[in-house]
Amino acid sequence: MALRLAILALIGVGCGVAVADEVPLPHPRPPAWFEPRSFAEAAGPGFDSAAVTAEPTDCDRRLAAIAAFAPMPRLIGPDQCGGGDVVELDAVLLADNARVDIKPAPVLRCVMAEQFATWLREDASQRLAALGSNLRAVENFDDFECRSRNRLLGARLSEHGKANAVDVRAFVLADGRVIEPTDITVAKDVRETLRESACQRFTTVLGPGADGHHEAHIHLDLAERPHGYRICEWDVREPASNIAQVPLPVPRPPIPELAVNGVQKL
Repeated sequence: MALRLAILALIGVGCGVAVADEVPLPHPRPPAWFEPRSFAEAAGPGFDSAAVTAEPTDCDRRLAAIAAFAPMPRLIGPDQCGGGDVVELDAVLLADNARVDIKPAPVLRCVMAEQFATWLREDASQRLAALGSNLRAVENFDDFECRSRNRLLGARLSEHGKANAVDVRAFVLADGRVIEPTDITVAKDVRETLRESACQRFTTVLGPGADGHHEAHIHLDLAERPHGYRICEWDVREPASNIAQVPLPVPRPPIPELAVNGVQKL
């Protein structure tokens, strides 16, 4: 019996080795993005190298009058992400030269940075002043990021991937208050005027009620669409009433009087 078990064990080991030898190893996983072999490959066929210069653009000169920023190298890929004339926007200078810091500093195309700075300087700061204090900082939720819209698989490239969008989480006032534009407890008229001014400045404004991805911040971008089409989707909501309106019960129908042994009972 012992000899038979030993023989079976040897056969089993041999079969196991044979099967293991026949299983091929998996192929190495390809890289998520193949590194380009040249700048031309990364920049794409439509790139004009003659346009590359260290000289400030007209947009850079306009922006320098109203903001503090640092020019950035051209953003390259992957795929269609990136772009030229990109800046890191550190702060906006108000009309009285008061500085409004943007934290963290967003990376944006110059034209988007200029429009954002102008909106903060001429519109948002004045509307927030109605709350009794001046604007001193802006909390940035997101800016340049090479990704699809709402990070959904298979969706089109987001304007964030083109450095053409910024998400605003909150405004910080000089007295320390943090004002979230999506906070329903903030004065409704202030939020309404912020929404109105943003929709006039930007081609896309997304907030609460847009698609479920913008309930806690406001998305702003300068997407180009046919015929100048714009999107303005931001519901300025109000707090729900805390007093529940409970209806009174329906009156009970009267019970007819009954006579029992000559006594009337109700």
